[in-house]
Amino acid sequence: MVTERADVQPDIEVALVTGLSGAGLSTAAKVLEDLGWYVADNLPPELITRMVDLGSEESSRIPKLAVVIDMRSRRFSGDLATVVTEVEEKAPQTRVLFLDAADPVLVRRFEQNRRSHPLQGEGSDGTLIEGIAAERARLAAVRADADLVIDTSSLSVHELRHRVEDAFGGGSVPSVAVTVESFGFKYGLPMDADLVCDVRFLPNPHWIPGLRDHTGREAPVRDYVLSQEGAQDYLDTYHHVVELTTDGYRREGKRYMTIAVGCTGGKHRSVAMTEALAARLEADTGITVKIVHRDLGRE
Repeated sequence: MVTERADVQPDIEVALVTGLSGAGLSTAAKVLEDLGWYVADNLPPELITRMVDLGSEESSRIPKLAVVIDMRSRRFSGDLATVVTEVEEKAPQTRVLFLDAADPVLVRRFEQNRRSHPLQGEGSDGTLIEGIAAERARLAAVRADADLVIDTSSLSVHELRHRVEDAFGGGSVPSVAVTVESFGFKYGLPMDADLVCDVRFLPNPHWIPGLRDHTGREAPVRDYVLSQEGAQDYLDTYHHVVELTTDGYRREGKRYMTIAVGCTGGKHRSVAMTEALAARLEADTGITVKIVHRDLGRE
């Protein structure tokens, strides 16, 4: 009978992300963060196991930890074997992702970004090619032992995102976080709006004495606004537009969207329509919804 070690934390999943500079490490880190992983970038190797211990503590639980380690990391010699062994002892669900790319591609990327290579100054001539060659030699053993190697030479940013999502997303549909925000046009457009819809075409409850003091979150105003001619058609149409847009966002690797719904003062029509649209979006797969009423109460 095998007895599990007391310090093993099987409930934490760890991804060690490494590879050649310029191969897409920053992109992979952003994808993992969007997938719900806690990402620690440029962490010194000797601190990785401490990070796993911290993530395993009840008070600071981190179920999914991704650590990006490359030549920028202090005292990283390219030997990850000891680090991987120590991490696997604490977290059996540990995987190493290695990102690679052909030399000509890496040269082009560095030249386009006007960046120097981390090891460029270590060669006799201090050239970019020497830096890439030195890094490739230093990381050869890591690449050989990696659980997953992705060659990004011919991959676009979006294609790399999909590869990482397939490998570390657990089969779940990447979520798009949608903020539906009501506002009043008289106070100005929200600066962060991706989509703006104008519901001032609906009759204004402000001019009805029995509704004026209520808001779009209350049943009398909500029922009045949503019963007006064109209100339901507008909701149906805009819901479809948002579905098409979020599908496109997901394909393009975008994970956040803000929809601004405006009326004159941000108290009646926009609030009611925001609540109604958000309710529809909450039923959609792969969308998380947050409601904000920017100008409610401002009057």
